Amino acid sequence: VQLQASGGGLVQAGGSLRLSCAASRTIHSSVIMGWYRQAPGKQRELVASIRSGRDPNYADSVQGRFTISRDNAKSTLYLQMNSLKPEDTAVYYCKARVHSEDYWGQGTLVTVSS
Repeated sequence: VQLQASGGGLVQAGGSLRLSCAASRTIHSSVIMGWYRQAPGKQRELVASIRSGRDPNYADSVQGRFTISRDNAKSTLYLQMNSLKPEDTAVYYCKARVHSEDYWGQGTLVTVSS
């Protein structure tokens, strides 16, 4: 599975961005997919994850501001990010866990200016 992330960019604090992650083939809705981010000098961390039949999972730092969703027909994962803060600045990666193997997208940079 190849994942292609897009949608990053430069935005002012309080603004919004929507990230997309397109898969190279159909991914079953039961597959866990998620967004991670890595800020300079910090470890990669989970932002949000989604799986059919369960409520999405969010990091405390983005709860209420970010929304993860997926369009199974388009094999695409999304992350709607609202009320962005400078501390959200990071490279954002999408991931799919298929048959106990993790597949990562290439990352898309989000920069939030104060």
